[in-house]
Amino acid sequence: RFGLTSGLTNYASAYATGLLLARRLLKQVGLDSIYAGAKTVDGTQYNVANTKEAEAAPKQPFRAYLDTGLVRTTTGNRVFGVLKGAVDGGINVPHSVKRFPGFTAHENKETYDAKKHRERIFGLHVQNYMKVLKEEGQEAFTKQFRRWDETLKAAKVETVEKLYQKVHEEIRKNPVRPAAKKKEKQAIKYADKARTIVETAKGKYRRDRIFFSSRRR
Repeated sequence: RFGLTSGLTNYASAYATGLLLARRLLKQVGLDSIYAGAKTVDGTQYNVANTKEAEAAPKQPFRAYLDTGLVRTTTGNRVFGVLKGAVDGGINVPHSVKRFPGFTAHENKETYDAKKHRERIFGLHVQNYMKVLKEEGQEAFTKQFRRWDETLKAAKVETVEKLYQKVHEEIRKNPVRPAAKKKEKQAIKYADKARTIVETAKGKYRRDRIFFSSRRR
């Protein structure tokens, strides 16, 4: 629906999922027009509760907490991609940057490189690997990234980064879940008087029935 049909399990897709979750939720509770979230996606630390936008707003931002469950909370895990997407989408989730890609701790010195996090958010690691395989040969590239190539062509973009930028834009335009189409109940057709053989468009099959004692006689 949003133009992403490949790489649905990577970090960049996890971020897009978090963004969709935030925008859809805020739309449902009527806060989407008050809290637009991060204006630029650059990997820097952001929390809507600490912005001027929240201070001047008539309502407080929606607050949520991350429950990782049984997921291993290693640095760079995709669950933190969902967290970052939700935070950039305008939900107030208390967090730090210690588990984001780009964070390092060495000899009691902690550093956070927002650029590295941004690269993960926009799938630049995927784009770089695609470039390497394309240089090696078309066969290796097609075997690994055929679906990616089809997705880029369908979205009319040249790079993975532009693809995710377009996906983010589409999510913000209309995050509402489309209404499910109700299926009409079709009458069951029986091929025999005992109503044990069901007739369908694909063929016939026998369905066992439980008869009362009066029917058994």
